Formats: sequence, structure tokens, C-alpha cells
Amino acid sequence: MTGHTHTEDSRRELAHRVTDGIEVQLLWSETDDSVTVAVCDHRDGVVFELPVARDRALHAFNHPYAYAA
Repeated sequence: MTGHTHTEDSRRELAHRVTDGIEVQLLWSETDDSVTVAVCDHRDGVVFELPVARDRALHAFNHPYAYAA
């Protein structure tokens, strides 16, 4: 995925999945201890990234479009 706001070496991938052309990553930033969900829909080119609360990170990873609204 592209367009990350953090440097790649400061972020760690905690989870990754691809389903029906939609790639989702759960990322943790070592720099500021934040968690984000990154989504790339390879079918139509939609790419977005969402900051999420730590206690909602797994839910946001599993349901990123619910958090994008």
C-alpha cells in the first residue's frame, strides 16, 4: 500500500488480510504508539487509512468500512 503518513521503519504490521481484492492492514506506530487500519481496494483503487482506538483495533481491522463512515 502507498500513501502512509509515517515512515515505514517506524510502523509494524500486526495483522494483514486480503479478501476479494480488498487488502487490510493493522499497523502500530512505534514513533507515537498509535494504531491505524489501512485499506486498499484493488478493484476500484480506493485507498484509505484510519486512526483507531487501541481497544477497537481488532474490530476496526475486521470491519474497516464501518469505521470509515
